[in-house]
Amino acid sequence: MTMRPSLPLAALLGAALSFLPGCESTKSSGPSASDTRSQDAASVQAAEAWARARVGDRVTYSFSATRGPEPRGGGTARTLQGQLTLEVVAVQQPWVWVRAAYRDEGGRPLSQVRLAQDLIIPVRADVSRPLDVPRGGTATAEVSSSAGRTWEAVRYVSDQRSFDGPLRTRVYANAPGPLYLARGLIEASTESAGFRVPGGYQLKLQEVREGSADASAPVPSMERPLGPGAYYERYVDVGPAPGVQRVCFTAERGYLLRAEGPVDANAAPCSDFSQAEPEPLEELLMGLPSEVVFTEDWPPAAAANGSRGTFSAEGHEVPALITQSNEDVEGTQRVFSDTYAADPWAPGLAGLPYEARFQPLANSTDRVVTGGKREPEGGTRIVRWGSWLAGQK
Repeated sequence: MTMRPSLPLAALLGAALSFLPGCESTKSSGPSASDTRSQDAASVQAAEAWARARVGDRVTYSFSATRGPEPRGGGTARTLQGQLTLEVVAVQQPWVWVRAAYRDEGGRPLSQVRLAQDLIIPVRADVSRPLDVPRGGTATAEVSSSAGRTWEAVRYVSDQRSFDGPLRTRVYANAPGPLYLARGLIEASTESAGFRVPGGYQLKLQEVREGSADASAPVPSMERPLGPGAYYERYVDVGPAPGVQRVCFTAERGYLLRAEGPVDANAAPCSDFSQAEPEPLEELLMGLPSEVVFTEDWPPAAAANGSRGTFSAEGHEVPALITQSNEDVEGTQRVFSDTYAADPWAPGLAGLPYEARFQPLANSTDRVVTGGKREPEGGTRIVRWGSWLAGQK
């Protein structure tokens, strides 16, 4: 059967900005030796700063995400502006608990459902293996003034517009200091070009606050995790060997790691991230507003017109929206069914990682046979979720 897979959290940025190809322009040059040394030193300082995290450490950025009308005139332009704040709310080494909050320009919660709630991100101050994601593009040194401070920094520019690609700019501080929460990021922008849907985003540092060595706070609940520290399991009835797949998340020194595979009853949950590709947390977080302007808000249009029901999974029950669609290919008729959360932030979904809230909680495919009878061909269903961190539920 042909299933319609959901997008993982680590791919959300790519999905939201699918109009931006990820390859580097053949005309862009790499950083010089001195710029590379600056980058390496900054990466080391940002990593080590996690071990010195204090409750109250905070950075705030302004952001603006835009989507223009399609080249042939379809659709309408969209713009979303606001603030993104990252703040340390608890420290229990080796874990640093960070809250990510999206607000409008006046500091009020956003109306867009996907960004309406704060997210909790436990980040390990140590690492299970070496982690690094090169900063691509041409690197040049500069002095940047932001948040009332002056920063020695490196600007990375990747210009792929002549290849129907984006103009991508990132500015990172050489000495990240309190900016360790975003690996030293001062500002960022991405702008599309060519024949794709125009759009992009901008992010700029607005405020920095350092916490107190005397401050302490209890570890927060994992009611609304971005992902790290949590997992979910999905029963996948596809192909000859149906089974349960577990999706695990962690974060180490500013990088998100996502692992997915069959449930191993002989291993502790989420104990192996050795094969997970690191994704910079700041890239993921700055990409979520772009996803909002490039996709439908909640619920999706098809679900809004669907029937109402209830989704149940291991003691959890939440109101759901159920959609059905039909497809006839060479005389074979199939019925596709998708179940979405009516409210992705419903109390019954407490503890569920972000990515699973904004994809179908269940889907199925039935083949229609003689007499109108439907025979199941397969599907997927979220069956379990929770926190794998010690002492967390």
